[in-house]
Amino acid sequence: MFYTTDSNRHGLAHDPFKAIVSPRPIGWIGSKGGDGSINLAPYSFFNAVSDRPKLVMFSSSGRKDSQRNAAETGAFTCSFVSRNLADKMNLSSAALPYGDSEFDFAGLTAKQAELVDAPYVGEAFAVLECKVTEIIEPKTLSGEPSENVFVFGEVVGIHIDEAIVRDGRIDMSLARPVARLGYMDYSETSEVFEMFRPRSQQG
Repeated sequence: MFYTTDSNRHGLAHDPFKAIVSPRPIGWIGSKGGDGSINLAPYSFFNAVSDRPKLVMFSSSGRKDSQRNAAETGAFTCSFVSRNLADKMNLSSAALPYGDSEFDFAGLTAKQAELVDAPYVGEAFAVLECKVTEIIEPKTLSGEPSENVFVFGEVVGIHIDEAIVRDGRIDMSLARPVARLGYMDYSETSEVFEMFRPRSQQG
């Protein structure tokens, strides 16, 4: 099968693009508006994009509450989505009116970040506190603006629950991270294996 994305004639019942680019980590973004209201929303277009400095990015189609709040306050948090919180993460994706708290709707504890003006999920095993570095509206090949908004943030603080730490490392079998697949599918990390980079003959 081959098809061009301008026509998107794949002949399948559902668009396979996001199923191919998977699994994707979920950015559970906490933010606060200029009016003081708080927001929590999961984004599957999310990832770490740099280690030095530590940068993460999330994006969505259209300027949603998270992007609006990040632009107004210059900050956001990202809470780790573990299997035990998957149902509450899904609840927090509900399209509530601006100003209504997804934390309350999903039965989650909103905790104030240490270094940035944004809330995070108190029940999460790990949290990134981020300061906005750039907000970008990318263009298409034709130069037209796309419908997407990218928010980049530098991680300035990290919370880790020591219950998931073993032998100096986060134990993923305890953390049980949840990832987004295609369609309405999710996955939990249930098997972890190591592979080390090969060394060249000269190395």
